[in-house]
Amino acid sequence: MNQFQYSRPTKQQAAIDAVAKDPNAAFIAGGTNLVDLMKRGVTSPQKLVDINRLPLGKIESQNNGLRIGALALNSAVAEDRQVREKQPLLALALNAGASPQLRNMATVGGNMLQRTRCAYFYDTTMPCNKRQPGTGCGALEGVNRMHAIFGFSDKCIAVHPSDMSVALVALDAVVQVSGPKGNRSIPFADFHRLPGDTPEKDTNLAPGELITAVDVPDGPFTKHVHYQKVRERASYAFALLSVAAALDIDGSNIIKAARLAMGGVAHKPWRLTTAEQMLVGKPATEETFRQAADVAMQGAKSFKHNAYKLKLGPNAIVQALKTAAAA
Repeated sequence: MNQFQYSRPTKQQAAIDAVAKDPNAAFIAGGTNLVDLMKRGVTSPQKLVDINRLPLGKIESQNNGLRIGALALNSAVAEDRQVREKQPLLALALNAGASPQLRNMATVGGNMLQRTRCAYFYDTTMPCNKRQPGTGCGALEGVNRMHAIFGFSDKCIAVHPSDMSVALVALDAVVQVSGPKGNRSIPFADFHRLPGDTPEKDTNLAPGELITAVDVPDGPFTKHVHYQKVRERASYAFALLSVAAALDIDGSNIIKAARLAMGGVAHKPWRLTTAEQMLVGKPATEETFRQAADVAMQGAKSFKHNAYKLKLGPNAIVQALKTAAAA
């Protein structure tokens, strides 16, 4: 690992200034992704600004919803009473992610900022436009079993690995950030980027901006929810494909509102708004769910090794919706 400078400010503005003034500086909290990348030689920041002393770890009710601090640990959020009661989908997604050891270190902000990546990003001997723009995408003609079926470009076909983020995009969360130009709010659906011609940019954060919190609005999705994660082993594995499903069902078994998103299929968490709209007003039956799955998968395109996702995707959507409806 290359040498680097290290600072641990106690004031938020000091942390922001330290990173904003140095293009080779980076924030660090749990470090579960950044330190790994540094060890592998994928990234080499010359300065790390440790933000763990900042007061950004609270989970509290605020403005008709929950405000979750950027430094709240994934394990703490998953087990928080308010989260489990008001946003059970988020708790399910968090407990499906990584391992207990990683969840005890990883923060909410860090989870959001983990790099969209694949094996070619990690392998510094292979071309990767995300790691080194202009070198090509090794996955296009390589082993692409885990890769995208939506929203990709010829520059990158990697998928975003976060389970938590799939739930947050489904729940209409809003990211609060602070930076050199002040504070601003970013709808979660707009926080992460598709690769386009600049796959090296994973988010719409400006230089020096710091995530301070995530706001999750109250809603009717406190009962009929499910997070379906399909993976190759039951512990510590990224999703081959995942589905976050939330339904509001009336006493006549009619769907009043729906939220649906997928993970493991795109460069960002993939919200299925058209399928959500199709579900509203329909009975909560398997036939309805299969119709929604067909709508959700429109436009999906596979590569040589991931065609299985075109069949796995609709099946996972149906299973997630059936499980949510029965909850």
